[in-house]
Amino acid sequence: MFTAVRDLPRLREISSVLIRHGLGDLVRRTGTATLLERAGQILQWREAGDAADLEPQQRVRLAFEELGPTFVKLGQMLSTREDLLPPAWTAELARLHSDVPPAPFDELLPQVEQALGSSPFEVFADLERAPYAAASIAQVHRAKLASGTPVILKIRRPGIVAKINADLRILGYLARLVEREMPEARCYRPIQVVDQLRRSLGRELDLAVEARNMERFGRNFADDPNILVPQVYGAWTSTVMNVQEQIVGIRGNDLVAIEAAGLDRTALAARGADAVLKMILVDGFFHADPHPGNVMFLPGNRIALIDFGMVGRLSPTRRSQIVDLLAGLAHHDEQAMLEVLLDWRGGATVDEVRLAADLGELAFDFADVPLKDLRIGVLLHRVSAVLREHTIMMPADLALLFKALISLEGLGRQYDPEFRLIERVKPFLDRALQERYRPAEAVRRGRATFSDLLGLVTSMPRDIARLIKDARQGRLRVELDLKRLDSFGDRLDSAIDRVTVGVMTASLVIGSSIVMTVPGGPTLFGQPLLTLVGLVGYLIAFVNSLWIILSIWRSGRR
Repeated sequence: MFTAVRDLPRLREISSVLIRHGLGDLVRRTGTATLLERAGQILQWREAGDAADLEPQQRVRLAFEELGPTFVKLGQMLSTREDLLPPAWTAELARLHSDVPPAPFDELLPQVEQALGSSPFEVFADLERAPYAAASIAQVHRAKLASGTPVILKIRRPGIVAKINADLRILGYLARLVEREMPEARCYRPIQVVDQLRRSLGRELDLAVEARNMERFGRNFADDPNILVPQVYGAWTSTVMNVQEQIVGIRGNDLVAIEAAGLDRTALAARGADAVLKMILVDGFFHADPHPGNVMFLPGNRIALIDFGMVGRLSPTRRSQIVDLLAGLAHHDEQAMLEVLLDWRGGATVDEVRLAADLGELAFDFADVPLKDLRIGVLLHRVSAVLREHTIMMPADLALLFKALISLEGLGRQYDPEFRLIERVKPFLDRALQERYRPAEAVRRGRATFSDLLGLVTSMPRDIARLIKDARQGRLRVELDLKRLDSFGDRLDSAIDRVTVGVMTASLVIGSSIVMTVPGGPTLFGQPLLTLVGLVGYLIAFVNSLWIILSIWRSGRR
């Protein structure tokens, strides 16, 4: 919880940076300034003079870069959420980078010694104190094993965990403020976004998790000689350090070196696409950031993948939905796309008729486009726009997937102008659809369904017993939510009143008729008293009848 006094200076720093980049209105509307003033933290309301000349998304990007790794990661994550933000924002946030100076090796040494149980200079040979590369969370140093094998040591920056945890506490506090104080921002789901960021950073901070990711990718591509995943040396890998094979090759963004080495760019684009599509549609475990900086090319047109801190996972159900969506996009089948998007809506209320109309328009726009000219990136951008329009929040794994596919298509076209991702996708889709109807797969689904049914039946006695126990102990509560309940009660009262008056009227008519037929009896003003009583009864019945008719007429008008 954000209540600690130790977080107030950081909150003041964040607020000051936002104000300096022309985002002071956000600080005011969330009440952050008032909170800081009560805590004795005074803000300087001096905005940058050139902030007004920049677009809002540019100001946010610059502010995030200045605020450090947590906010850079937040911006990079938001750049994948085209279901929440328009393309102008996601494109700007995708430019985020963090120019962090490397930490001196002596500052890294204590945690490395603690992880290894001895000095790294005793474990590794030729350990370079100068970093080979540096990023916001970790930096890389080259070394060799005792056998002479070149390796790299990816070491987490000291103190980064405490700083990120403080930022996450503050972001959680700000997200709750935004949802409470800015109703128009609730559609961006700030609390859910911060929760997603917390989980993502938790995985990236644990370098042992990245090592396990690499080992799993290595097993998945063990039979593919064209794809290389660096080997992990688990004996020296821990939460704070990842020791892995050093890859020597050409960076994916060095097109001049690729040409000079005589590599086949068309083959590189095809093999890279096939590798990522296998991850997504076959393995359900994919590299979520396949940009050129995370790819290295080797002789023989081989591809090495590096930096596995950001990965995506897809359950079999999710993979099936992706197959249906991509097949619907490829064949312009709006009904197939509609079923998938309705599965993604969660508990949100969606106008299905309008959603179906929007998907029909999307399918119509691409109906005459030849398959070879169809661009997956453009289609996914349009699908994201539909999701955003209907406030359907895409699951986090799918946001990473969309970003990966869009990046993959851009990367392929960078190497091969004639690259068509849809042509690489089609064989995977055909195989996935064929496997769905194989006898063995049908039997497997049947067994799973039967197992679920059997589990439901066997758990029913326990669930009923628990329900009865809760009822006995007074913990059972039934909530009824009847719309327009007050109106319903008023109408019920009015109907009961009319029925009651109607019964009384009928009784008066019958009673008066009986009384007037009785001969004799006392008189009043020379007339039989019972006759007068009967006439009065008829008169009252007549008035009641008029009231009932008038009441029914008024009710009909309402």
